[in-house]
Amino acid sequence: MYRTNWGIGHGLKDILEAHKGPFTGQGHKGLYEILTTSWHAQLSLNLAMLGSLTIVVAHHMYSMPPYPYLATDYGTQLSLFTHHMWIGGFLIVGAAAHAAIFMVRDYDPTTRYNDLLDRVLRHRDAIISHLNWACIFLGFHSFGLYIHNDTMSALGRPQDMFSDTAIQLQPVFAQWIQNTHALAPGATAPGATASTSLTWGGGDLVAVGGKVALLPIPLGTADFLVHHIHAFTIHVTVLILLKGVLFARSSRLIPDKANLGFRFPCDGPGRGGTCQSDVWGSVSDQGVVTHITGGNFAQSSITINGWLRDFLWAQASQDPLHVRPIAHAIWDPHFGQPAVEAFTRGGALGPVNIAYSGQWNLYAQNPDSSSHLFGTAEGAGTAILTLLGGFHPQTQSLWLTDIAHHHLAIAFIFLVAGHMYRTNFGIGHSMKDLLDAHIPPGGRLGRGHKGLYDTINNSLHFQLGLALASLGVITSLVAQHMYSLPAYAFIAQDFTTQAALYTHHQYIAGFIMTGAFAHGAIFFIRDYNPEQNEDNVLARMLDHKEAIISHLSWASLFLGFHTLGLYVHNDVMLAFGTPEKQILIEPIFAQWIQSAHGKTSYGFDVLLSSTTGPAFNAGRSIWLPGWLNAVNENSNSLFLTIGPGDFLVHHAIALGLHTTTLILVKGALDARGSKLMPDKKDFGYSFPCDGPGRGGTCDISAWDAFYLAVFWMLNTIGWVTFYWHWKHITLWQGNVSQFNESSTYLMGWLRDYLWLNSSQLINGYNPFGMNSLSVWAWMFLFGHLVWATGFMFLISWRGYWQELIETLAWAHERTPLANLIRWRDKPVALSIVQARLVGLAHFSDSTCIMDTNRNSTIMARKSLIQREKKRQKLEQKYHSIRRSSKKEISKVPSLSDKWEIYGKLQSLPRNSAPTRLHRRCFLTGRPRANYRDFGLSGHILREMVHACLLPGATRSSW
Repeated sequence: MYRTNWGIGHGLKDILEAHKGPFTGQGHKGLYEILTTSWHAQLSLNLAMLGSLTIVVAHHMYSMPPYPYLATDYGTQLSLFTHHMWIGGFLIVGAAAHAAIFMVRDYDPTTRYNDLLDRVLRHRDAIISHLNWACIFLGFHSFGLYIHNDTMSALGRPQDMFSDTAIQLQPVFAQWIQNTHALAPGATAPGATASTSLTWGGGDLVAVGGKVALLPIPLGTADFLVHHIHAFTIHVTVLILLKGVLFARSSRLIPDKANLGFRFPCDGPGRGGTCQSDVWGSVSDQGVVTHITGGNFAQSSITINGWLRDFLWAQASQDPLHVRPIAHAIWDPHFGQPAVEAFTRGGALGPVNIAYSGQWNLYAQNPDSSSHLFGTAEGAGTAILTLLGGFHPQTQSLWLTDIAHHHLAIAFIFLVAGHMYRTNFGIGHSMKDLLDAHIPPGGRLGRGHKGLYDTINNSLHFQLGLALASLGVITSLVAQHMYSLPAYAFIAQDFTTQAALYTHHQYIAGFIMTGAFAHGAIFFIRDYNPEQNEDNVLARMLDHKEAIISHLSWASLFLGFHTLGLYVHNDVMLAFGTPEKQILIEPIFAQWIQSAHGKTSYGFDVLLSSTTGPAFNAGRSIWLPGWLNAVNENSNSLFLTIGPGDFLVHHAIALGLHTTTLILVKGALDARGSKLMPDKKDFGYSFPCDGPGRGGTCDISAWDAFYLAVFWMLNTIGWVTFYWHWKHITLWQGNVSQFNESSTYLMGWLRDYLWLNSSQLINGYNPFGMNSLSVWAWMFLFGHLVWATGFMFLISWRGYWQELIETLAWAHERTPLANLIRWRDKPVALSIVQARLVGLAHFSDSTCIMDTNRNSTIMARKSLIQREKKRQKLEQKYHSIRRSSKKEISKVPSLSDKWEIYGKLQSLPRNSAPTRLHRRCFLTGRPRANYRDFGLSGHILREMVHACLLPGATRSSW
């Protein structure tokens, strides 16, 4: 067909120039010169073909397996499919990238007129708008069908769902193609029977070595739906890429884009917003969409497709009439006549009689008995204000009469304290006088709080910042107290509600507190008056901002390196089989505080934990008799027993809090200006890059600091909720030792919390239909979809780091020894393009690794279970020998002084890793290194073996 050195066939140039269509003008004329002179055009075509071929290989390697026994090696099949799909996606994206580079660098519009490329560029608006319409159509219709099915399922109407058993949307065209190929073997290839074909096959399963080798895949409504989801993501990917290619040379916003190159940063504010309008921006945005597409393809046959077909759409819905309600009620005494009756003792005319009598102890007489049934009169008393302490034995919540007493006492305190401030009656002090008089005598705060009253009074942002800060702290306190001091009946026994409320309030607190800093920064930009606040606390805080930021930075670095260093050290010790070498720090100060409040398990013997002290005796007989019982009861969350694991995780949380505060404080204090941008206040709260003049002003506005801090805030709350959840899971399951042993190293968190507790989430969707975990599993997946989609809108923060480096340089110049090292040049940050490239590479790699590892781990789980069963059998085999050997050892006089050491060995955590079975003593189950650390020599070990009267074969297993 094609001409070679022999002169046979047609020349490729002749073929292209003769290839003209009715709508393509001069057709392919001139394409040959483009392909022979532009490396980027050639590379683009090669990458496109190679990417498509790789995806075809991915599908054919599982549907038509050419290697022996590959069909029964599920792990390899999944890995190969995922591997080739990712590679194919990246190759096709690279093809579009080099096509765009060709358009920018090598395309010459002066020599191209009315040919295929010229007509494509002239019709680019129609092409992009049609592609955009197709994406919107596919997205709304595909997701609309899913949401319709969700709604019908929730309403218990499976007959109105789109499924194979109700309203069918059968892929008739694909089924027709399958049927055509299923009938073909009878005439063309009798050996290729339908029952042995994975893709086209009939009804029988072929087994090789006890494993299913080939599984026919019939198509149905679920396949129709999920393939249209795939089509949606593919079209969106192509839309973003094609827009980048067709608009690479120019657009209405930037007509001269070809002169700026393939990638360029923001072109200043003159054009109205040119950030991320380069072709590289399209490629990076598309990268995220490719991950979503690749993820759907890689999961279609093992999670989403099978889950939707066999679980949500094809199974009957749960009966809403028999769904268990929330297992707690709210105590809500209504005002009016019911309140009067509730606060009136029997025989009295009304509540005021006792209030005026001075005999307030009558309010506390005859409280509810321990056998009181909630919501009934059985065992109910007549007291309305008590000081019992502890929790109701049935509801496990605070006594309602204690709560009423507490509110009455706070109301009385507020009534007295309210006279501090002046009201319409002229009593008390004015807030302005209080603030103006608040000047520290040492003079270190200058004019103190002078001018603050007018500053606060004239700035809504200042007022809102203070209000949000107060409300955020209160919300976080509510989260802590709702589980430790449960006020609602039976809420202590409703674990799901407790976890949901804690997480709910902590996230709200995080957003509110970050919002406080945001409005504080807006105040500094818009409302702060330097003359009005001269030399007061606000002005002096701004004068010392470098010292504040550098100290916060030091605290964050200290916490980060030391906390992570301890975790990593402990991980290494566990990996080497020497858990006794972990660095475990007891939180003695926190334990002392708990002991002072009555917890006796730490042995501090102080205040309420001292059984001989007057406070302890008074608490037993006079006030709060139930408090000490509740504090020392291990089944509630009042004072959780804490140890080294809690010490480490609290410092990790402190790291997140300090880093979040560092970013927010830096954004607020630098909101008016910094060395890099002294006139920042003139640009407002949020502004884009200020052009290339200053050397990098992108992402240094106060808004960008808030934006970055939110990620750290979410990160911190993730740690907080993980810690709370695992601590309480072990408490509720009666297995607190698991947390105590496993929370001191990172692998313990990954293995014994995340992995061990993932089965419930995984089983939210399974082949057996809907269950009570299904909604949570769906929301878990949906949350990850939102999280992944959010990465499409993330950009880098380069000016932020430049300003932070300048702050660190300032700190070094004023620190002894550190000031010996000086920075010769001005620090220059990454460009937007470089930073976005780094971010995209990290996100792409992490997504691929997670996706591949998940598929491989599913298949590897069987071998892990088999090894664990082997370990359990060995332990069971030596169980009787252990029991008899302990008795024999205790009888040997020469070993009496070693018996105490042996007891310490027994208290050590077991090393249960199956791969280290040969390194453990069969007698105690502990690593052999433990014996060396306790000074037990080889001679003593042999003596212990002889004392056990063990046969030689068993001795050899030491």
